[in-house]
Amino acid sequence: MKAYSTKDIRNVVLLGSSKSGKTTLAEAMLFEGKVIDRRGAVETKNTVSDNTEFEQSNQKSVYATTLYGEFKDTKINFIDAPGSDDFSGGAITAFKVCETGVLVINGQQGVEVGTEIFARYADQYGVPLIAAVNQLDTEKANWDAIRASIKEAFGKKPVFVQFPVNAGPDFNAFVDVITMKYYKFKDANGAFDEMDIPAEYADEAEELRQELMEKAAEGDDDLMMKFFDTLELDTDEIRKGLAAGLAKGDVMPVFCLAAKNDIGVRRLMEFIVNVAPSPLGKVAKTVEGGTIECKAEGPVSLFIYKTAVEQHLGDVSYFKVMSGVLNEGADLVNPENGNSERLSAIYAVAGAKKEKVTSISAGDIGCVMKLKNGKTDVTLAQSGVDAIEHMVFPDFKYRCAVKAVDKNDEAKVGDALNKIAAQDPTIHVEYSKELRQTILSGMGEQHINLVKWRVKNEFKLDIELYAPKVPYRETITKVATAQYRHKKQSGGAGQFGEVHLLVCPYVEGEPAPNKFMIGGKETVLNIKTQEISDLEWGGKLEFYNCVVGGAIDLGFMPAILKGINDKMTEGPLTGSYARDIRVYVYDGKMHPVDSKEIAFIIAGRNAFKEAFRNAGPKILEPIYNVDIFTPNDYVGPCMSDLNTRRGMIMNQDMEKGFTILHARVPLAELYRYSTTLSSLTGGAATFTMKFAEYQPVPADVQSKLLAEYAAQEKDED
Repeated sequence: MKAYSTKDIRNVVLLGSSKSGKTTLAEAMLFEGKVIDRRGAVETKNTVSDNTEFEQSNQKSVYATTLYGEFKDTKINFIDAPGSDDFSGGAITAFKVCETGVLVINGQQGVEVGTEIFARYADQYGVPLIAAVNQLDTEKANWDAIRASIKEAFGKKPVFVQFPVNAGPDFNAFVDVITMKYYKFKDANGAFDEMDIPAEYADEAEELRQELMEKAAEGDDDLMMKFFDTLELDTDEIRKGLAAGLAKGDVMPVFCLAAKNDIGVRRLMEFIVNVAPSPLGKVAKTVEGGTIECKAEGPVSLFIYKTAVEQHLGDVSYFKVMSGVLNEGADLVNPENGNSERLSAIYAVAGAKKEKVTSISAGDIGCVMKLKNGKTDVTLAQSGVDAIEHMVFPDFKYRCAVKAVDKNDEAKVGDALNKIAAQDPTIHVEYSKELRQTILSGMGEQHINLVKWRVKNEFKLDIELYAPKVPYRETITKVATAQYRHKKQSGGAGQFGEVHLLVCPYVEGEPAPNKFMIGGKETVLNIKTQEISDLEWGGKLEFYNCVVGGAIDLGFMPAILKGINDKMTEGPLTGSYARDIRVYVYDGKMHPVDSKEIAFIIAGRNAFKEAFRNAGPKILEPIYNVDIFTPNDYVGPCMSDLNTRRGMIMNQDMEKGFTILHARVPLAELYRYSTTLSSLTGGAATFTMKFAEYQPVPADVQSKLLAEYAAQEKDED
């Protein structure tokens, strides 16, 4: 392969719903780009893109596959992203390294929820889109309906640069209003005749040409002036205007395809070469707030957007050269930790095919094997270059607990899960000391099932997935006092400590009170010393020393606080963390010989436990803000399901034929919600969830939780 300069490179991500035909389009682009001489098919499990056992057996993409084609003296790198929202992390990593997206729309379905989801992701990450209506050669293809759905979904952005003349099983021709030519295809390998537009399509072509010129003129002031004067733009001027509008995200050109028969793919690739932006001059932000310009001149820096473990190759790191020219054998460092790496060999990538190259210029994409520390979201660069700003991923939607079927494999399972999470930033693994469980989080049940499959098939380990515990919190609702004496005598030196304390609720913004009824008398507690702590699990603990007369030496106060902190980590009701409590130590006793720290730790812990139980204890549960994006037809079932989950619908919005339900739902009711929502709506709805706050559980739920905890403690005894 020849070395390509930055201006002759295009980086494109293929996006769209499942079954829209992205992988089939990728095969046709590889064929047109001379990387393969025979196209595979998803059905026959021989595509370049879906090259893993899991993808082939399930006939769906779950990984974002990096590919390329050499076309008209240009290298087009394209990333085939999965169509399921469960695997949206692949698209998000691609947004980091691609200047353009091709939004593939199913010619049988039009704009689907998945289409909308990935279009919103592209907008969020600032990647302009070209739309490609695929599968126009199918029985249910309806161009008029598709065109209407595109306009409804994307408003004024779409500009139809082509239209089919016979959408359906016989589809073999379209009119292109950029070139003002009629393309008729002769076989399933992309061969076509380019002809003048037949008379019966001339009026529609002229109408779309006029719209196209107007849209192109909006992208450039000089073109706008010319269009006002002459009402005409030539083909090069149209391309210039579309390029400007596309780069700003104001224009979405729409193309016609039947990728399975290689219809329209070459014209799409020509448009990418002629109009889509190159990486030259693009600016990337750094973690230090600076910028790095994409150009061959200057120091080398690259950004690793994906890592994988591939059969026969081991660890593979996929990168984009952000600046400079990367040569094989380069020594680079991670600017964030100083770790050095040698890139002994570098490769151009087309799925499983890796072609060794001697250099890669700024803007181009490649891969390298077996780096020591080259993980996803890492920058490698020459000394003095800052790290590229890190990728931002959506919040997790699915969480479960995981354990090894064989307890002897626990360490191996933990290692396997951590390796998978290092490759996929949308997987998170952590051991929760609070819940005493390993928690596995991802984007949906399909995503988690892929992790289970990988652990089984790649690491030869069996794991069990089950419902995770809920991180409840405990607090109090009223004032209570308690005292506890710890006395232990066993021959020699004994242990003695007595603590009298009062607890009351901490309320944000309210000053600490100092007047209380203690023993039937109104008592003013004068604060001598205080410790105010922001708890690592949320909330506060305020500890006040109000002891007078030297009843307890000041040196024992840290021991009393330690005893209280110990009990805060294992609340008296359910063993959950306690929070938002004020503790006043107002009296006690000590012994000149037998009083020791351990005695006051025990006395403080037990006095706090007794006071807590008498202070109107309450269990708090985590509440999440949940936004459900659903077609209008499914609003009723979605709302009914939320009601069964103790969800509270706060409000709803309308957006282009879809409804967005804004709700607050307890985390305890969200286990496997992604699966239920998909079942309720036939996969047409999606959602996001984000922690909001802790709220008291209803009385019946608290009674149930107390009973369950009591039974658990009895079993453990």
